[in-house]
Amino acid sequence: MHRTLSIPGEDSIESAPQPLATPPPNRQKQSMNTHAFTFHGADLHAFPSGAIYWPDEAVLVVSDLHLGKAARLAATGGAALPPYETRDTLARLDDVLTVTRARTVICLGDSFDAPGLDTCLPGEDLDTLTRMKAGRRWIWIEGNHDPGPLTLGGEHHADLQLGPLTFRHIATSGPGEVSGHYHPKARINARGRGFSIPCFLCDPERLILPAFGTYTGGLYTDSPVLSALMGRDACAILTGARPVAIPMPRRLTGT
Repeated sequence: MHRTLSIPGEDSIESAPQPLATPPPNRQKQSMNTHAFTFHGADLHAFPSGAIYWPDEAVLVVSDLHLGKAARLAATGGAALPPYETRDTLARLDDVLTVTRARTVICLGDSFDAPGLDTCLPGEDLDTLTRMKAGRRWIWIEGNHDPGPLTLGGEHHADLQLGPLTFRHIATSGPGEVSGHYHPKARINARGRGFSIPCFLCDPERLILPAFGTYTGGLYTDSPVLSALMGRDACAILTGARPVAIPMPRRLTGT
């Protein structure tokens, strides 16, 4: 069991959501500008968007798409968000699928923001998802927000073992575990400014993906929950234009 990382210096919605607006024109295209690392014998690539690609198995892994979040909030009287997050999330997923040509897609839970939202997808978004799924093995892992969209086909699992890796929504225990749920993000200070950056977390036992969906919040890596969950030698792989691995930021003690 080993890991190699290069470190440089809720309720159903009864009414259909309104058609989504066009995503912002400056949405960044995916590329093979990735961070390559080995986790339990699997050679993986961390993408700027928060996806993981496993070339040897042609598997693409994403977590926490939270499709339909803006529509759910609007229907329940929550915060008003610009209604294009589902379209933007699907477009970014389409981009990374085009680059990788993955034959299998694993969605690590909370693919929709609440049960039943899969039946409310606007036609254009449903067409996009249907096209992406065509000819691929598509696996929905059960999440705490959404047990899996039963109307959209594909496979449904509580967890899934594939080679040396186990895929599930919430980290438990056991070597080779790949999960999501926590939406990890790191606090970074650079040139006198503070930044919050979604990140992957990896230690010798587990790998946690950031949320792939637009409009998803996150849990800081220095939170008690993630500090207790991840081993002392854990790394954070920061997303962005150029994914980069750093020691996992933790809260300083004794000060």
